[in-house]
Amino acid sequence: LQTTSNFYSAKLSEMEIKSLSAEIERLKNPQNLDLSSTGLDELREENARLKYRLNILKKSLQEERSYSSKSMTNVNQRLQEIFGDAISVAYPDLENAPLAVTPNQQAKFGDYQCNSAMAMAQMMKAKGLKVNPREIAEKIVQNIPDNELIERTEIAGPGFINVHLKKTFVSKLLTNLLVNGVQPPPLDRKQKVIVDFSSPNIAKEMHVGHLRSTIIGESVCRLFEFIGHEVLRLNHVGDWGTQFGMLIAHLQDKFPNYLSVSPPIGDLQAFYKESKKRFDDEEEFKKRAYQCVVRLQSKDPDFIKAWNLICDVSRNEFQKVYDCLGIRIIERGESYYMDMMADVVKEFEEKGLVELDEGRKIVFAPGQSIPLTVVKSDGGYTYDTSDLAALRQRLFDEKADVIIYVTDSGQAGHFQLVFAAGQMIGWYDPKVTRVEHAGFGVVLGEDKKKFKTRSGDTVRLMDLLKEGLKRSMDKLKEKGRDKVLTPEELMQAQQAVAFGCIKYADLSHNRINDYIFSFDKMLDDRGNTAAYLLYAFTRIRSIARLANIEEAALRKAAETCEILLEHEKEWKLGKCILRFPEILQKMVDDLLLHTLCDYLYELATTFTEFYDSCYCVEKDRQTGEVVKVNMWRMLLCEATAVIMAKGFDLLGLNPVQRM
Repeated sequence: LQTTSNFYSAKLSEMEIKSLSAEIERLKNPQNLDLSSTGLDELREENARLKYRLNILKKSLQEERSYSSKSMTNVNQRLQEIFGDAISVAYPDLENAPLAVTPNQQAKFGDYQCNSAMAMAQMMKAKGLKVNPREIAEKIVQNIPDNELIERTEIAGPGFINVHLKKTFVSKLLTNLLVNGVQPPPLDRKQKVIVDFSSPNIAKEMHVGHLRSTIIGESVCRLFEFIGHEVLRLNHVGDWGTQFGMLIAHLQDKFPNYLSVSPPIGDLQAFYKESKKRFDDEEEFKKRAYQCVVRLQSKDPDFIKAWNLICDVSRNEFQKVYDCLGIRIIERGESYYMDMMADVVKEFEEKGLVELDEGRKIVFAPGQSIPLTVVKSDGGYTYDTSDLAALRQRLFDEKADVIIYVTDSGQAGHFQLVFAAGQMIGWYDPKVTRVEHAGFGVVLGEDKKKFKTRSGDTVRLMDLLKEGLKRSMDKLKEKGRDKVLTPEELMQAQQAVAFGCIKYADLSHNRINDYIFSFDKMLDDRGNTAAYLLYAFTRIRSIARLANIEEAALRKAAETCEILLEHEKEWKLGKCILRFPEILQKMVDDLLLHTLCDYLYELATTFTEFYDSCYCVEKDRQTGEVVKVNMWRMLLCEATAVIMAKGFDLLGLNPVQRM
């Protein structure tokens, strides 16, 4: 009943906030106003009264949510709301006042800092008003509404507002985290998110170039799923086009029983290279390959069967890689959109957006100097056409709110053209629908050149993963883990380290930059690596076990024991744990996953500082028996572990109990 009552009161508050906001907007419109001096004074009073009421309602609604909700509170966002309200009351006439709240890097200056005053002074100066930023800061501080999280503020330097949080507030949030688990922040509206990633080519093996798209795309999907959105994971494989006619023509000559048995992928790869050479060198073969393409496109049953066999062999090989890396994805290749392409071209033609250029049909999007080719001079379609058809299908059939393409940065120009054409024809409005290319740099070898084998070939992804397994086992044996772990535990640790290190090495770099692939660096258990974090996590998890504290006892303590934050290292760790929702929000905004890796490393090192300074378990020096358990500190260990576990989950890492 209490929950229902909270829900209705929150709904009523939301309705009243909307109504008051609408009234304030109405009062801003001169046509609605009595502009006599008496009328103006009354309106100013009315405006101030409405804003005051609005702030009180916002505050009560916010408190209702933070205490009745199981969700984690984004402390930074909450502070932004508080300072946003203070600024709008202090400077009601300043439209779009800048709002900047960041965690403080040095503890002596407080926990967070609001840096809006300096930027506001610049804005006012541009309007001919000269105001000292410190004065602005003082006025903001005077108008901070009563709230549940700020202990005190101080103004420093030219106008920085240092914020000190209430320890009771942080303690309550940590208790909420332990009682309810790691819950995503509240969601305004569940959205349909499509992530297009991995996308290898059929009849070719996956190579190191596919590694980044696969790993980054998987983590982006996990992030949006955890936040609470519906995610469709799509594998836009290259499964159509001239190369299949070429391949089938070559198979007819070299592998006569191709209709019943498809060759293994190794052979298929070699066949592909041979067929490409014949296609380039033999005119007669080239003609036959084109005839095969026509038969395939007209859906001749024999040719469709050959095509399906080739696709199936490739799929099985791709799946081995996906199984190793824990990737979930639905195949929806170029062929899926084949029958939609004619309609897309027709739509552009009907709207007068197609130009003829030496037999080609091209489309110029606004602000773009290069056109899209939607029909080639021979009447065939192109990548441009299939990507436009895919975009249209995702917007209209799938009704996507967010579409993210995870490919290398070399394709940024192509997607810019496709998105611009989609907006020009009216398929979507970028203010309403988020369509984005999440580009990434290339994988380099230790020589800082494109990652290749010694013979200069592209590195096969399966070979890379096998090498990772071998190296991680060597590392575990070097540390003597084969002497203490069971064979099953050792194998689990080997896979966790091998695949975790490969993923983390990629994700811990800013995706926009190229990165150097080095097994030695990624398997190093010092510094910001998966090996270090996985070992740190296992150590944290073992603290309660070694003190013989059962999970049930920890759960009960979470509900009954107050988390004390008196020691500076307890306080630092508590605040660090609670920054997790801020990190999530930043990644949703910019799709840069290295932010989470940096945060997990910071959390692990902050935990080490805490553990070295604060006894969680006190033992008898002679007997080694546990004489005292500081339960609130055990709870800080547990809170660190649950956040790390969720972070690992988002990155696709699988920590094991023993390593």
